[in-house]
This record gives sequence, structure tokens and C-alpha cells, in this order.
Amino acid sequence: MAGLASTLGAGAMTNSIREIENAPVIFVIGSNTTEAHPVIANIMKRAVKKGSRLIVADPRKISLTRWAARHFQHKVGSDIALLNAVMHEIIKNDRHDKKFINNYTEGFEKLMETVSEYTPAYASGICGLPADEIRELAKILGEAEKVALFYTLGITEHVTGTDNVRTCANLQMLLGNIGKESSGVNPLRGQNNVQGACDMGALPDVYTDYQKAAYPAVRKKFAKAWGVNSLPEQEGTKIPAMFDGIIHGNVKALYLAGENIVMSEPNQAHTVKALEKLELLIVQDIFINETAEHADVVFPASCFAEKDGTFTNTERRVQRVRKAVKPPGLAMDDWWITCELSRRMGFEMGYTSAEQIWEEIRSLTPSMSGITYKRIEHQGIQWPCTDEEHNGTCYLYCNNVFPCGKATFQPAHWKPPAECPDNEYPIVLTTGRRLYQYHTGTQTRLSAGFDEICPEELIEVNPKDAEKLDIKDGDYIFAVSRRGRVKAKAWVTDRVLTGVCFMTFHFREACANVITNDVFDPVTGTAEYKACAVRLEKI
Repeated sequence: MAGLASTLGAGAMTNSIREIENAPVIFVIGSNTTEAHPVIANIMKRAVKKGSRLIVADPRKISLTRWAARHFQHKVGSDIALLNAVMHEIIKNDRHDKKFINNYTEGFEKLMETVSEYTPAYASGICGLPADEIRELAKILGEAEKVALFYTLGITEHVTGTDNVRTCANLQMLLGNIGKESSGVNPLRGQNNVQGACDMGALPDVYTDYQKAAYPAVRKKFAKAWGVNSLPEQEGTKIPAMFDGIIHGNVKALYLAGENIVMSEPNQAHTVKALEKLELLIVQDIFINETAEHADVVFPASCFAEKDGTFTNTERRVQRVRKAVKPPGLAMDDWWITCELSRRMGFEMGYTSAEQIWEEIRSLTPSMSGITYKRIEHQGIQWPCTDEEHNGTCYLYCNNVFPCGKATFQPAHWKPPAECPDNEYPIVLTTGRRLYQYHTGTQTRLSAGFDEICPEELIEVNPKDAEKLDIKDGDYIFAVSRRGRVKAKAWVTDRVLTGVCFMTFHFREACANVITNDVFDPVTGTAEYKACAVRLEKI
């Protein structure tokens, strides 16, 4: 999307958290904000109290819907059809921002051609919403002074995740909601410092600041800084290709830092099979977890309170992290472990502190070159911050200045999930998180307080489906897919639509990723955690 795409592809919010309170309309799609991002959800609630209109589009009745003026409960995996139909109606009723489109974008004709097929009547058959509700959503968004759009994994964890993100961006560009305060396209990052990890180049095709490894000038710059003759021209390998490489014998060793893949990757049996075939598995983590149980070597790492450095949060704010306590036992900083391993393999990195590493980072990273430890001693700074006189950037694309000229519409057609319900597996399973457990449970399952509040997995089952299968609330049932089965307690609730059930991956005893589908978005390599076909069996 000519600048916009690269930022959204990296998962960066275009705007700031503080701006939420002043957004006339807040549009949340594919985000269980209350449970996955409770601090930001509280700010959204505060905005509603001040007069903002909250609109939620989600297949489940999430807690945030209690605060919403409208909840549009569309089918799992139908986001593109819904948003295309909304854009169809906005254009039809002349509610698009012609000045912004004409002056600052390209590709509008292609967008019009694509969305022309998505009449409310046509999209209704895909997304399950009545045509009038689609028109209502289009009217709300089209008539708003400004709209701030927020999404998370409900948009990205599909085989069409990249197209889902592009469609969200298309909608906001169509309405001219880019480059303004309290608007924009705002992906909320799912874990602490995910934004920082991506910014630092923990992706297979970029260095820091998303500088492409394919560009010779970029490789030359980093090679010179690191004192090596050259760096690889080819991109690194995404997770699906890593596993395929292991299975086929092309990848012999795997080094994991802070990643519990046995619990977090789809189709758990496939993951375990790959780990068992490795010649060497190294796990670097703060606790022994399900993946570390397969490791040949475990490096004990220090946790956030035991080290110095920086975190970058979901609004692009770089913040200081300070050591509060000493690491226990043999635990060391992650950077020290990497340096020591490198030294023993024959390459002396020479780093002596986190601050020294940061100084190198900012010397190589244009968007952060103005951020020093001294400047973020008391308060973080949002990138881009290009020099030490720059105050940081609250919202991107101010005055409609895009890095590559004009922003480009990139329309997409709806495609169904890779695995749809059938007679043998008639229910759609969608997965996510709960407030009182976290991710793979590596930390929260060791906390007695959290485990008391949320002690076991629950499968959300619609009352009509439960009645057909004679399932009562609290019964233990099996959820079965083509990849395996898990046993968990049924929660009979209208939070989910008929034909849909919901689970999490927090509990090793009943992990949803035993049965999720290991199919991936072809661009990002993100798995389709949000949709697979299952059947429910009463025990």
C-alpha cells in the first residue's frame, strides 16, 4: 500500500492509544479487546462514556459488545465479503472521501470494480448478516466525522490474513481516515514487545526498521557495521517452511528463544513429529515448558524484571526496561547468551551492555536514530524519531505524506477458510484467548491465583448445537478434527453462533492446537487458527 502496507504488514498502529478517547467512532473488527488487550479496552470504554460510538464486528459476543452501540455478528472468515459490501454501499451512496482519494491515492478504479460485485444481498449470503445490517454499518462508518479502526488476530489468523488487513486499510483510505488524529488503522499487538521484536528484524526478510535484506545497499550497510564481508541475499525461512524442512531432512537444528511451539503452533502432532526428528533442539526460556521437554540443550534466560533494555509497545513507543532483581541461578540476559554462543563458535561480537547494543541499533535504524537512553529515561518516544531534536510521531502520514508517494488501494476478493464444515465435521472451531490465562500458559499456569480463577479449558457451544447433541453446560465433551481430539468442559452459551465453537490454547491438558489446521497465509506464513472443521462428541 505504498508505505501504508509496510507499516500495517509490520503490525504497527498508525495512531496512538491516547487518541482513542477522542475518536467519534471506534470500529473494532476481529479483536476480543477486553480479554486480549484489557488496558486498551478500558480506554475504549472511557471513550464511550465521553460520547464515542463503539461499533464491534465479531463472530462472538465478546465482553466489549456490552459497551457497543452496535454489534454485527458475522460468520467466521467472512471479513472481506463484509467490508467489501460496506465499501460498495459507501461508494454507492457517495460517502467516500473524493478529495483524499483523488489527491493522495491510486488504484481507486480497481477497488470500485472489485467491490461492485459485493452487493449487500450477495455479501449477506457469505457473512450471515441481513443486507439491511450491512447497509446500516456502511451508513454509520460513511457518515462519521472520523473512524478509528482496530483489529487483531481475528483478522490476521486466516489463510487470507494479508488480504484481510489490506481490506481494512482500503476501507479507511476510502473514508479518508488516514493521516489524522483519532483515526487510522490500528492493529493491537498480542504479546509484550512483539512490536519491538519485529522492529528489530526478527522476521525472515528484513533487518531493523523493516529494511529489506534483498536490497544490496541494506546488506552492505549491515555487513560493514558487523565487520563481515557479506550477508545472505536470500530471505530466511518462515515457520511453515522450517517444519517442512525438518520433516524432509533439510533442517537439522532449531534454536528457539521464548517460543513454546508445541502449544502455540497448529496441528500439535505435526509439530512434535518435527521436533523429534531434529538432530539438535536448543530452547532459551525463563521456564521449562512443553517444548523444552524435547530439547537437547536449555539456556535459562532472565525475565523482563531481571534485565536492562527496551520494549516497544503497540503504539510504536520505545520504552526503557530496567533490572529490578538479579536473575536466579544460571539465568542470563538473552543478548549475553547469544554473544557467548557466538564467541564459542568463533565470532566475537564484543557487546558489553544493552545500551551499547541500542546505540548500534539506532545508528543503523533511521526511524529510531533520535531515540537515546537519556531521552527515554522517564517517558518513551514513538518512532519515527529521526534525530535527537525530533519529539517522535504520534500518528503516521500527517499531511498525507506517504513514504512512496501515493497510497495504493489493494482490493481483494473473499475466499472461504481452507477447511469448511461438512457432514463429518459440521462445526467451525475458532480459537483465541481468555483474560486470566496467557498464551501457552508458560507463566500464568504457574500462578495459583490465575489458575484458581480460570483452572481449565472450556469449549463454548451454542445452545441449539448443545441441544442437538444432548450436551449440558459443564459436561465433558470431545472436540474432534481431522488431526486429533481434545477433551474439555462444555460452556453452553450464546456467545457463539449456531455451528460455531470456541476454545483457547492455554491448557496443555486440552490445547486447541491439537486440532487446529496447519494451513497458512501464503504471504506472512501465519496459521489459520481462526477456522477449522470439527465435530463435538458427548462423553
